[in-house]
Amino acid sequence: MGRDRSTTAAPPSKVCASCGREMQWRKKWASNWDEVRYCSDACRRRGVSSVDERLTASIRELLAKRAQDATICPSEAARAVGGEEWRDLMEPARRAARRLVAEGEVEITQRGTVVDPSTAKGPIRIRRAR
Repeated sequence: MGRDRSTTAAPPSKVCASCGREMQWRKKWASNWDEVRYCSDACRRRGVSSVDERLTASIRELLAKRAQDATICPSEAARAVGGEEWRDLMEPARRAARRLVAEGEVEITQRGTVVDPSTAKGPIRIRRAR
């Protein structure tokens, strides 16, 4: 008949320390799930750099200067940190926003609606968590 399936549930998901996306438990991580910090080899190599930390701080500062319900665009943080080369920092700024979502500090929205940061595609806005 069918394969014997264990009735034990998989451990809860966690968030990648680099990109901020949600990671689901995988069988290959069964022996070391508690130590897994990154979702991929690319994230493991990238880690969290000083630029990533500056982008995170920039998002916090920009939101602190705005009204409680105001939003910012990731490009504002990228411009504040990167100057003329801000476009190269757009994806790192989105990663910083996802990490802040995981910490419960901010929410990512599209068209005013909170979206899952792991799957959001296209333009996003960042606001303080409500």
